[in-house]
Amino acid sequence: MNTASYDVIIIGAGAAGLMCALTAGYRGRSVLVIDHANKPGKKILMSGGGRCNFTNLNSTPANFLSDNPHYCISALKRYTPQHFLDLVERHGIEHEEKAAGQLFCKDSSKEILDMLLTECEWAGAEVRLKTSVKTISGVDHGYQLQTSSGTLTCESLVIACGGLSIPTMGATGFGYDIAKQFGLAVLPTRAGWCPSPCTRS
Repeated sequence: MNTASYDVIIIGAGAAGLMCALTAGYRGRSVLVIDHANKPGKKILMSGGGRCNFTNLNSTPANFLSDNPHYCISALKRYTPQHFLDLVERHGIEHEEKAAGQLFCKDSSKEILDMLLTECEWAGAEVRLKTSVKTISGVDHGYQLQTSSGTLTCESLVIACGGLSIPTMGATGFGYDIAKQFGLAVLPTRAGWCPSPCTRS
């Protein structure tokens, strides 16, 4: 197979990967999202009991547990819950507030997934499923990936494949392995749970 080149390759077609793809696409980058699964956004579809608790209007840095608290402050200033709500409303997705600030789709989580995929399409980002990554190596000015669909190269590589939370849905330690391969520090993993809007970064 011939080598295909992109500005950005994102591994993981979940919420983070698709959001990253549409953002990069709208900035004029050529983008490819790859995922080993047969469908994108499986965790989106199951979230919120199938109705997707897509944001919490009351999220603040205090709701996040992190070894780098300054990251949460910066991230929430640059992209607020209201920004995402504006996107949801532009797509005409009806929603409701359950507990204070907790927003869910009135109908189905599929609406959020469809919104993200539509935005990726509008931004020119390609999504390729059933594509597994065999190896990743650093090359001049970027990365080279050997995949089940051929050789891919990119300037920027984003790992958005999630953690170990739901192995039955295909979750693996792949992201941790890649981090270690490139010399990034990986903290010991542990089980964790906390109520919305709390999360861990």
